[in-house]
Amino acid sequence: MTTTPSDLTPYAELGGEPAIRDLVNRFYDLMDELPEAYVVRKLHPESLAGSRQKLFEYLCGWLGGPQHYVEKYGHPRMRARHMPFAIGEAERDAWLLCMLQALEEILPASAAREAFRERLVGLADFMRNRDG
Repeated sequence: MTTTPSDLTPYAELGGEPAIRDLVNRFYDLMDELPEAYVVRKLHPESLAGSRQKLFEYLCGWLGGPQHYVEKYGHPRMRARHMPFAIGEAERDAWLLCMLQALEEILPASAAREAFRERLVGLADFMRNRDG
């Protein structure tokens, strides 16, 4: 069976595990570097190693690749898992600032990257659990 571009998952179209790992690493580097990201950085532990690994595992599965996160932790229930943290517009915007900059820097321009960008914006907004 021949694979055509329309058969590829977003995970494959974006470059698989190496690209997702690079994206996540740049995202968390930016969270540490950008003063505008402090509002969301302070919600994370001092070491971001565990956060990096979990986001990598989650994004792999969310994009149609290996289900690393589900295999380790079960259903993601991302909104429920984030409920203990106050996430309003400022936190959402800081998260998106880092993620969208990482996306632009790491992944080449493509229809797949733009579709991923749109999904990330929706995901970030979905995670809000506080007004403002």
